[in-house]
Amino acid sequence: MRVLPIAAAGMLDAQTRFENSARRTAQTQPDHLAEEIVEQVQAKIAFRANAAALKTADDMTGALLDILA
Repeated sequence: MRVLPIAAAGMLDAQTRFENSARRTAQTQPDHLAEEIVEQVQAKIAFRANAAALKTADDMTGALLDILA
């Protein structure tokens, strides 16, 4: 099942995007603040979406194991 590594990689990418944006927010001028906030919200949504895919894959695997048991 390829969902697990893909979702984990997506979560890591979203975390990295968020951290980089937070670092830029601390160093940037106020006129670029809106762009960084948008980037942080997008990274947060991407992280949650990948976490949901990971949870769904885990639930499906558990259901399959229950059927086979």
